[in-house]
Amino acid sequence: MNNALLFLVFNRPDTTRKVFNAIRDAKPPRLYIAADGHRADRDGEDMLCDEVRKIATSVDWACEVKTLFRDRNLGCKKGVSSGINWFFQHEEEGIILEDDVLPHPDFFTYCDSLLLRYKYDLRVMMLCGFNPEGANITSDDYFFSENPSVWGWATWRSRWNLYDLDLNNWPSESFDHYLKAKFPLPVYTYYTKAFNLTKKGIINSWDYQWTYCMLSNYALAIKPSANLVMNIGTEGTHSKRPDHNHFVAYGIVNPEKLKCDDIVVPDVRIDHTFYASRISGGILFYLKRFLKLFIRG
Repeated sequence: MNNALLFLVFNRPDTTRKVFNAIRDAKPPRLYIAADGHRADRDGEDMLCDEVRKIATSVDWACEVKTLFRDRNLGCKKGVSSGINWFFQHEEEGIILEDDVLPHPDFFTYCDSLLLRYKYDLRVMMLCGFNPEGANITSDDYFFSENPSVWGWATWRSRWNLYDLDLNNWPSESFDHYLKAKFPLPVYTYYTKAFNLTKKGIINSWDYQWTYCMLSNYALAIKPSANLVMNIGTEGTHSKRPDHNHFVAYGIVNPEKLKCDDIVVPDVRIDHTFYASRISGGILFYLKRFLKLFIRG
């Protein structure tokens, strides 16, 4: 690895240990570890947080280690976003992993390669490792997408500086019209509902703000054709049981043979497949559209 890595951890020793072992194998030259504090009303969580911090700092390779350990719990919204802010106060670009995102070994060199290639191309705002359509696929391709994924990703300080935690520019009538014209109705509904609930503080998260940042800047994400990360977090802060986004099989990619594409446009076909399979109501929407076309034909 050439780039620094931010490891975001909290209270899950088992998943933290698995992800840390993958980081250890990759040997980043600089490792930043941001840990939120325990919740006072959760018995035993302080011990879990202490154990996680010991795991995440068990560095046994040549590496500069920096830590941001919170004494009190900030929650997902402020805890994660402030950790990323801290990371980019020190680094111009880097890789970001949460404690339940298990990367394939090639994920790190994939990020290294494309962080360098697209550093000055402001049309590209992030690199993603997760592509559920790329399970068990062998491919050295990547594509551009309008749909960001923060399960194993990388970006640059210049792009993160556009991030607005409080969604100060939402709601926006002009941007609402853009979303409605751009996306199928279920996707438009999903995004606007998420932005509204996040703005009101009903959703205590940081990632919908990043999605808004990308969409409102008409930016693109890069995704590998072969899936490079696996979400293993089925217990803890987010999920209670596995769903179709968990334990998606890896694909196979050779980062040294990535087929670089100078045509920087989104692959609408793949994005629409993602929306249809991942966003509630999407499958029904596309089925109805297909039936209309079939009947007209």
